[in-house]
Amino acid sequence: MSDEHKKGHRERLKTRFRKGGVKALADYELLELLLMMAIPRRDVKPLAKSLISEFGSYAEVISASPERLMEFNGVGENVVTALKLAEASAQMLSQGKVMEKPVLSNWQALINYCTSQIAYKKNEQFRVLFLDRQNRLIADEKMQEGTIDHTPVYPREIIKRALELGSSAIILVHNHPSGDPTPSREDIDMTKKIAEAGKQLGVMLHDRLIISKGGHSSFKTMDLI
Repeated sequence: MSDEHKKGHRERLKTRFRKGGVKALADYELLELLLMMAIPRRDVKPLAKSLISEFGSYAEVISASPERLMEFNGVGENVVTALKLAEASAQMLSQGKVMEKPVLSNWQALINYCTSQIAYKKNEQFRVLFLDRQNRLIADEKMQEGTIDHTPVYPREIIKRALELGSSAIILVHNHPSGDPTPSREDIDMTKKIAEAGKQLGVMLHDRLIISKGGHSSFKTMDLI
């Protein structure tokens, strides 16, 4: 691609994005725009397409580990920094929409936040959202991290931490790296134990969410709590 044609292509992409936003671009084109900033003097379309082909989507590319990204020819420190900056920006934006705000009245924002945090993690991660008496989110803490399909959970540690924070209610959140948000029997049994432990000490379990790149499930919606 000649320099003149390359410049024209980049300007057309930028114009489409400015006028139509993210919906005006395919995943590889959005990634291409981001890569342009990290590699200003190279045709990055082939690299963008290669990364999307390997990982599956824009979200999965920016969520990939630096080590995995560096395996690709053309990906250096500048590219990794740009991708991780995009990921961090998405996480901070979604976090700002839920922290210290009533989460039960803005449920979609909460789902978006949880998705940005853990949907694309390669291992299971168990987090607890701690709420105050007005159901405002006062803390989001990672309690455990495990293998691709197992994360140990300790009910007493969760309730103890809630009491330390002065939290009167909690929402449990974990991811399924497989992409299937269907709860397992172990998920259901452990949730009941946590709910019972909390009830005895005045900490209500509002819900348990399973987050995956394929969607999410809510124990409350499914009448499992």
